[in-house]
Amino acid sequence: MTHPTKMRPVQFVQVSRKMMFRIPKSSTLALVLLCPVLPVSPVETLFLGHATAADDQLDEVIVTATRRPEQLRSFAGSISVVGEADVALVGSTHHAEIMNRAAGTMIQRNSGEESLTAIRSPVLSGPGSCGVFLFLENSVPIRPVGFCNVNELFEVNSEEARSIEVLRGPAGVVYGSGAMHGAVNVLQATPAQLPSFGIGVEAGPDEFYRGKFATAHVGENTDIGAVGLVSHDGGWRDSSGLEEQKLNAQLVHRSSNALLGLSLAATNLNQETAGFIQGKDAYRDEAIAKSNPNPEAYRDAYAVRLTGQYQRNLNDNLQLDLRPYVRHSRMDFLQHFLIGKPTEENGQDSIGVLSSLHIDAFTNTSILTGIDIEFADGFLKETQDGPATDGAPPANIIRPAGKHYDYTVGSSVAAAYAQVDQPFASRWKLSAGVRVEYVHYEYDNRMIAGNTRDDGTACPGAGCLYSRPADRSDEFTSPTGKIGLTYSINDSHAIYATATHGYRAPDTSELYRLQRQQSIADLDAEELDSIEIGARGEFAALHYSLAAFDMTKDNVIFRDSNAFNVSDGRTRHRGIEYEFNWVMLDSLRLALAGTYAKHTYDFNRSVEQGETIVAGRDVDTAPRHINTARINWRPIDTIGAELEWIGVGRYFVDAGNANEYEGHDLLNLRLAWNATANWTGIVRVNNLTDRAYADRADFAFGNYRYFPGRDRTVFVEVNYRAE
Repeated sequence: MTHPTKMRPVQFVQVSRKMMFRIPKSSTLALVLLCPVLPVSPVETLFLGHATAADDQLDEVIVTATRRPEQLRSFAGSISVVGEADVALVGSTHHAEIMNRAAGTMIQRNSGEESLTAIRSPVLSGPGSCGVFLFLENSVPIRPVGFCNVNELFEVNSEEARSIEVLRGPAGVVYGSGAMHGAVNVLQATPAQLPSFGIGVEAGPDEFYRGKFATAHVGENTDIGAVGLVSHDGGWRDSSGLEEQKLNAQLVHRSSNALLGLSLAATNLNQETAGFIQGKDAYRDEAIAKSNPNPEAYRDAYAVRLTGQYQRNLNDNLQLDLRPYVRHSRMDFLQHFLIGKPTEENGQDSIGVLSSLHIDAFTNTSILTGIDIEFADGFLKETQDGPATDGAPPANIIRPAGKHYDYTVGSSVAAAYAQVDQPFASRWKLSAGVRVEYVHYEYDNRMIAGNTRDDGTACPGAGCLYSRPADRSDEFTSPTGKIGLTYSINDSHAIYATATHGYRAPDTSELYRLQRQQSIADLDAEELDSIEIGARGEFAALHYSLAAFDMTKDNVIFRDSNAFNVSDGRTRHRGIEYEFNWVMLDSLRLALAGTYAKHTYDFNRSVEQGETIVAGRDVDTAPRHINTARINWRPIDTIGAELEWIGVGRYFVDAGNANEYEGHDLLNLRLAWNATANWTGIVRVNNLTDRAYADRADFAFGNYRYFPGRDRTVFVEVNYRAE
């Protein structure tokens, strides 16, 4: 595949219809796939969304916690809902722009569509670290267990989502391995929630063009709909353009007591990647910020997922939900951040089914139980085209040209779970659940075992950097559990307390992509214990949500000073999170969200690159303060504006806490105009004050490294939707 630095601009584009929408309180099959919608003007949707949330917070319906609709009022845990109004107004060019509106969430943008995630955690990087987060589309994981990628959120169409739910803290009872620190569930619109036809075009600086479309047909028993987008971005840094396409299509068929659904999701990315810039505060120099030290870097990736859904009311008290799925993904990229710059190719093919049986037992007892099964085949190859020349001589000589890794892994996952919700004493509800999950890996090394060159010859000294285990199998059996208590003080306020236990199986790259003399990675599953208390409710026009948490993570997997993957680390995570929405006037609203948290090491150890971890010190890339504020003003019915502030506190960029990034504050402005019943225009000004900042700061190989933040940009979008 070629990787041109200039790409043809896309000429075709669109967006979906904007509608206010509320799910009835009754829990039926219609709650999931047949939600009633009331079309309103786009500006009303964009700027009345906050009022709706404030007025009906406790009655708001979420689906991520149990894969089925439930009222937020009765949920013992923390979850943020980023609604359709926010998705439409932000019009994100990168998923960080929309998801960072949720409290306790910070997704750092790297180059192009790449990212690193923090949810109630530090920003985590490195092989397998992404396994502590679970990314879902319509409540189905987008990747198989053991095959995560830190950038995988670009495989989801968050730009046209109906809503996005961000669950903070462990969610292992329903979802299993992963979701230790949190989960992101991107919920796509059903055909009934789409216009018959809609189209939109958007343009911005540096040859940015994007087109979106939506179309649907709603029949007596069968609905069909689709949304999609095509993007071209010339790139604001040198040789950093990209082209991206995303498609979501859905078919829904209704019968007297059952629903059948079939959903297709497909994404494709061809990206020219800009590498780190180096040197302390290098992002402050505009010329350096726009430069690209690695113009040869690229990332090509595509993913296709097909998901079915069968829901049936077996009787008045029994509902069955089956979600079979097939997934296919491939990725090919240059590891510009490593000495020698090897190329990685990876891919996964998986099939599975999520099942749940909801039982309304006795008078008011609710039981959720099910079995989940998954099978996957994955592969990874790493190849270096020529001898390493960009490091010190001792580092170059142990990174030979040729193949470094070439292996496949077959995985099998089986899990059973059950959760009971029991209201009692009028205003109380007890929730308790447990899950037991079995994960099996079958690893096949397709090269010579050991840390030799690919032809079997040895590197000087202790051998080559890259080490390949012999064929082996590994298995993990882990329980997860949760117990929560919710108390409704009155119709407007509720408090809760919950204790949860989460886990993740080691990622295949942590087990089989070894270094130096390590021949076996005898790793344990990471485990996390969490205690949380919280409150949510509203005082007339003010809606609030508060949470305090204390989490301890054991068996943390990291690379020690011998470059061995080990699992005897320990970290602690404590903090508070808040969300406020205040309708000050009919035309003026204020939203606040943020967190104050300490993420610290709870062990002592020397690690790679000569760093030393000391208990009590901050985990690197863990700002204690992350805050956002948004003020929405609608002077007349057809015009609205939003001013957004984003504040990221200072953080250390190394494990030894010797180097730091000072943090930053950004302002974004968004304006929307409902010209007619069918036409809408939106103008977005990002980084309004033209602040120099870093999307990501890092310290490695003895130097500061940054992905610089973009300067002031203006994007203009025009949308049409048929009535």
